[in-house]
Amino acid sequence: MFLLAPSPTPTPTVTPSATPSPSVLPNWLNFVDMGTGITNGACGQQGGVICEVVQTVLPAAWAPFVAALIAGLLAIMLIAAIGLVLRNVAHRLIGRVVQRASSGRPSLAGRLRGKDAPALDGLDAIVAERRRQRAETMGSVLKHIASIVILGTAVLTILERMSVPIAPLLTSVGILGVAIGFGAQELVKDFIAGMFMLLEDQYGVGDVIDAGAAIGTVEAVTLRITRLRDIDGRVWYVRNGTITRVGNESQGWSRATVDVPVAYTADVPVVRELLKKVVEELWQDTGFRDSVIVEEPQVWGIEQISGTAVVFRVSAKTIPSRQAEVARELRVRVKSALDEASIPIAG
Repeated sequence: MFLLAPSPTPTPTVTPSATPSPSVLPNWLNFVDMGTGITNGACGQQGGVICEVVQTVLPAAWAPFVAALIAGLLAIMLIAAIGLVLRNVAHRLIGRVVQRASSGRPSLAGRLRGKDAPALDGLDAIVAERRRQRAETMGSVLKHIASIVILGTAVLTILERMSVPIAPLLTSVGILGVAIGFGAQELVKDFIAGMFMLLEDQYGVGDVIDAGAAIGTVEAVTLRITRLRDIDGRVWYVRNGTITRVGNESQGWSRATVDVPVAYTADVPVVRELLKKVVEELWQDTGFRDSVIVEEPQVWGIEQISGTAVVFRVSAKTIPSRQAEVARELRVRVKSALDEASIPIAG
């Protein structure tokens, strides 16, 4: 009996797969596979254009070992340089905007005619100074924000190029930020209130304000606190987040009011004419009209009547924070005029 051996199974022919073509636009700053490149004596799968160029320039004996390393260092230096350049450009742009906002430059039509900004005095000069301080403060804040955003992005990009996993880092930073946010709610509230306070120009250095917790002259304003000095010389540090209302006595203009009590038996028309003469003389005084008083003072008339006195009220509009000085001068002049006219002051 003859046994037939089974016919051999034909071996399948293996066709080599085609080598993947390189990307048309290589990732020229990516050296994620830098370690593999050094081990294999090449730039790795994603070495980038810089690594290829360095490997071509270096001697053949050095290329397998240092090409990827030098390419990585060059990429880090390039990213850092781009970050610093962008930061400087942002600072210059912010500086120009702040300078334009604080200087009050003339309009385009005025500049085309060769006209400069007119000299400011009185209330206009005070408003211009407050605008300058507010613009410089906001410019400083914007510069810090620009530096943090640009340099922070550059650092994260460098870490990514060095094959450092930034996802866990960002997650940790996010969790830490949430924890700090819960623990520093009051601090964040102070900063936000300070930002809106500066943007809205609620008060500035030198203003006399009533901040609720304290009343006094503003000596310093930051994004977190406002420092006041009261009439007794006591210094108050008030957190911006705790200020719910502000009474500003130094913004725009102030008003000096003086009540003049005379005897009930005094002749009302005579007293009125006497007070009008006093305020006219004060208005004609160049020492007050040119630098302190902004409008002609007025005699408002009888403010109160009692069984022993008739109270007249005199008012004068002044530049900010000078109302007390004008009120004292009015009292001196009114007292002298009443004495000359032999009109008694009610007790």
